[in-house]
Amino acid sequence: RNRDSQPRSGFALSDSQRNDNIILPFSSRCKGKLWRKTEKKARRDRPAREKRRKASCLRGKNTVQWSKDPAPDRGRSRAEAGRKEASMEERSRRPFGTMPDGTQVEEITLRSGGLTAGILTYGGAVRTLTVPGRSGAAVDVALGFDSLEDYRRQDKYLGALVGRVANRIGGARFSLGGREYPLAANNGENHIHGGLAGFDRQVWQVEEAGADRLVLSLFSPDGQEGYPGDLSVRVAYTLSPEGLSIAYWARSSRDTLCNLTNHSYFNLNGHASGPVAGQYIQINAGRYTPADGGSIPTGELAPVEGTPMDLRAGVRIGARIDEDFPQLTMAGGYDHNWVVDGPAGTLRPAARAWSEETGIVLAVSTTMPGVQFYTGNYLDGCPAGKGNAPYGKRWGFCLETQFFPDAVHHPEFPSPVLRAGAEYRQETRFCFSVDK
Repeated sequence: RNRDSQPRSGFALSDSQRNDNIILPFSSRCKGKLWRKTEKKARRDRPAREKRRKASCLRGKNTVQWSKDPAPDRGRSRAEAGRKEASMEERSRRPFGTMPDGTQVEEITLRSGGLTAGILTYGGAVRTLTVPGRSGAAVDVALGFDSLEDYRRQDKYLGALVGRVANRIGGARFSLGGREYPLAANNGENHIHGGLAGFDRQVWQVEEAGADRLVLSLFSPDGQEGYPGDLSVRVAYTLSPEGLSIAYWARSSRDTLCNLTNHSYFNLNGHASGPVAGQYIQINAGRYTPADGGSIPTGELAPVEGTPMDLRAGVRIGARIDEDFPQLTMAGGYDHNWVVDGPAGTLRPAARAWSEETGIVLAVSTTMPGVQFYTGNYLDGCPAGKGNAPYGKRWGFCLETQFFPDAVHHPEFPSPVLRAGAEYRQETRFCFSVDK
């Protein structure tokens, strides 16, 4: 048969398969002369072909049954691949604890290139995020805990997937469709991060778990934490050699609010290395939203020019954090929303941070309209972290991509309202590189 023709088995040959002269499963017409003709080349190319076959099987995307000499060998090869896949899954998923109601919590580890990420089903929390530094040594840049009990008793949202509405809602209530909805006042007189039992306090379901991709889902019923509508949520974590992408999807049965984010604390010198004041931050924003003493925006979109809020050129985090500037003194440091330059809804650069010590560079891009830069001003009182690290004030910084805080009360802000049946789709990417 001509190499460019379609095989009679119904499978389509790829260009690489045509070039390698690889043979698909045999029909009665495929034996004899064609087999003898390709036998020598098949033997010569077998090592490289087997390497590709294994890689394809591990990805779980191979639709073609690769030929190998005798059928028994093919059977053994498939069995070995199956055992390796099972072994890999065992290594990538482990029990992390049990909730009071008996629900099991898992940690799923993703790997890609030199990066690894450990993600919990409890709160969708990023527990570990390990990247190579300038020396080549692996550096865990995400703050986290070693036990489920510590996650349950902390109130700092370490690594968590936050919702139904991230950040604050002034007065712990909002109106939608002519009806007022009271919420839990869990931040003074205001509501923060979805309430007392927000998404960070719930166990998510594993929809898909691969070597470099994890999809978690959650169903939030109508009225949970005071919000209207049955809300179905899916979040996909995808690890690549460049970094971690977090993609959010949601749909509600009724008009509601939806503003999902990740609350990871980063320390580019390593999670146990101490305060981040000597690391650098750059935020691509010419405006920010000034707030009152309760961190509720005033409604103004203020220019950063000429203030310590101007981080466009890149500055050391601690350079101006303690200046006598009202916005900083009220918040105890940086804990503000910046208006990311460029059109919301498109993936664009939001922020960049780096460490001169490790050479690690973090670049954040997002489709969201804003980013909350928080410097861990209130980490004191946190349980000891991984390896008994004594996390304290400013030991990590957050870059929480989001709709603006209290946006439901500011018609001039991008709206967090999700209409019944509409789809919520947003994405944020955390990309890592090394400055040599």
